Amino acid sequence: MNSTNKFIVGMAAAAAAGAIIGMLVAPEKGKDLQKKLASGTKDWLSELGSLLDLGKDVVSKAKSKGEEAVDEVGSQFKESVKTEIGRN
Repeated sequence: MNSTNKFIVGMAAAAAAGAIIGMLVAPEKGKDLQKKLASGTKDWLSELGSLLDLGKDVVSKAKSKGEEAVDEVGSQFKESVKTEIGRN
C-alpha cells in the first residue's frame, strides 16, 4: 500500500473513531445510539469505498503516465543510439 492510500485510510479511520467516541459520550438512549452507530458505520464504509476507488483511480493514472514517460525515454534513447551509430 503506497503512502497516499495509507493516508486516506488513516484519515477515514480517525474520522470514524472520532464520530464513534462523540456518539458514545453523548447522552442518549441505548437503542438510539445503536441506530446512529449502525447508520454511521454504513455511511463510513460507503465513504471509505469511495475514497479507495478514488485512490485506485489516482494510482492507475499515475501508473499510466509513468509508463508513457518510460516509453518516451526509451524511444528517445533508441533514436540517440541510432544517430550515434550512424555517425560512426
